[in-house]
Amino acid sequence: MSHEHVSYLELLARGAGTEAYDRPVLLARASGAGPEALAELEEAKQLALRVRAELEGRRRREAELSALFATAHDLAGLRDLDAVLRAIVQRARSLLGTEVAYLSLNDPAAGDTYMRVTEGSVSARFQQVRLGMGEGLGGLVAQTARPYVTEDYFEDPRFQHTRTIDAAVRDEGLVAILGVPLSLGSQVIGVLFAADRRARVFEREQVALLGSFAAHAAVAIDTANLLAETRSALAELERANDIIREHSAVIERASEVHDRLSELVLRGGGVHDVADAVSEVLGGTVEFTEAGAGSARRAGGHAVREGDDWVAAVSAGGETLGALVLHGQPDLDPVDQRTLERAALVTSLLLLARRSAGEAEQRVRGELLDDLLDAPDRDRRLLRERAARLRTDSEAPHVVLAARIDRAAGDASEADAGGRESADRQRLWSAASHLAATRHGLASARDGGTVLLLPLGPGESAADLARQTARNLGGTLREPVTVGASAPVRTLLDRPDQVAVAYQEARRCLDALVLLHRSGQGAAAEDLGFLGLLLADGRDIDGFVGRTIGQVVAYDRRRGTELVRTLDAYFASGMSPARTKDELHVHVNTVAQRLERVGRLLGPDWQTPARALEIQLALRLHALSDAVADR
Repeated sequence: MSHEHVSYLELLARGAGTEAYDRPVLLARASGAGPEALAELEEAKQLALRVRAELEGRRRREAELSALFATAHDLAGLRDLDAVLRAIVQRARSLLGTEVAYLSLNDPAAGDTYMRVTEGSVSARFQQVRLGMGEGLGGLVAQTARPYVTEDYFEDPRFQHTRTIDAAVRDEGLVAILGVPLSLGSQVIGVLFAADRRARVFEREQVALLGSFAAHAAVAIDTANLLAETRSALAELERANDIIREHSAVIERASEVHDRLSELVLRGGGVHDVADAVSEVLGGTVEFTEAGAGSARRAGGHAVREGDDWVAAVSAGGETLGALVLHGQPDLDPVDQRTLERAALVTSLLLLARRSAGEAEQRVRGELLDDLLDAPDRDRRLLRERAARLRTDSEAPHVVLAARIDRAAGDASEADAGGRESADRQRLWSAASHLAATRHGLASARDGGTVLLLPLGPGESAADLARQTARNLGGTLREPVTVGASAPVRTLLDRPDQVAVAYQEARRCLDALVLLHRSGQGAAAEDLGFLGLLLADGRDIDGFVGRTIGQVVAYDRRRGTELVRTLDAYFASGMSPARTKDELHVHVNTVAQRLERVGRLLGPDWQTPARALEIQLALRLHALSDAVADR
């Protein structure tokens, strides 16, 4: 075997590029080899190149088969349809060597096609585009159930070009596109695409490979639909079994609730203890409300059905004190109705027994909170003694909460509206006072609503406490109650003047929730993003920037990249990668790679309007902070 033939074997062994195979011929020609030797060497080169092409083809087919086997394995253990579809799109993009791959599904109700999964896409407009049947390459594939490929989308007259679709494709920078149908039998349910931001030719083998992935995707969707139907059928069967078990245990429950209510009365239980006990026995959710007795007030002590709820009036001596309302059990049997009525009777007895003591304690709690708000310069020793008598832990961190019932403006007369507002304030104060007593806090009526001073529990934040309070008061009153919270107040009685400052912050947060159409919710300034900077007593700018874009800033510092600068240019360019690359003087692929990295750092929803607004504000504050630091 000649030295040149050995060279070709070495090139094949190390997988050299095609240009390396010309070197032995050039060396032989330079050394003066004769025509016969050169011809033999040229023949050996062509044979080596054919062997190399065959090896490359086998390696490619092995990679394709491996990806198909992996996809089939994913389908066998299908748990999350989105994860399987994303894996299919990622593998299609990798094996075809394209810059972008994406999958769309047909929407029979709307009569069009929408994006379901994208990989490599950086344009928000492109990710949200919808294609009518027959519009664009994808619309044509969905309509004809045949693969279509174009080397240059904008120069291809076969597709129905629309302004919306072309603008989205241009914004993503796509040029060459291949689309294959997702078919279940004769029905096309969507399209799988591979695309490049440059002109290229897709080979027949690549079209077939993408078609294989499309078949797997269609199976995944069909499997997920079947699983959903199976789960629904199982859920129906479980509900039927629950009904059978419930009817067989009805007498046992009646006996159990009688024993538990008797025990509650003997050990001095409260209204919510009765509601919890009956909730557990009846299998629904029972709550006590001071309003909402409705037709139950006229039912002579019997429980009545109102919609999907059951209501039993809580009354004594002709006075209606409220009602027990059972949710979640619309088909209540007669035995359980008697159970709810017995619980309402026990509740009325407990309320009457505790009304006098409760009113006195509520008055004392309100007076202490009023003093903290209006006269913080009073003797701290006396304030501490009064707090101790009310079992208020003055050393624990507390949160000031402003609560209010916010009704939509109606057609009621001014007098009627005034009477309703007065009644609302009284009911809210009563419910808030009860909540404060159970949590060893304070409550007082103020400024058309109620102010509460509640201790923070272990691991609890001001925002958690605000949401919990809104749910508790709203559930008790059967009305939406909006709650704004202050930042935690430390060492409550060392600086009593902090309580008044915190109350003003809580009121600003409450007003902001109403302006944001979030009535009926609870929140602290930290829940409101950049609005929290305006509402909080201290402006935590660094904390806001860190929570919003801190991961991107840290990545730039570690790697010396320019993700922050790219984000600035992207938003300044109207979120268009094509215009961003002109601003930064880089290739559009560089912009796409950077924005892909940003998406992995900030999460897939970073381009939604709300997130984008906060990110842009954080970028401005970060730039201002750097400018100040450089002075």
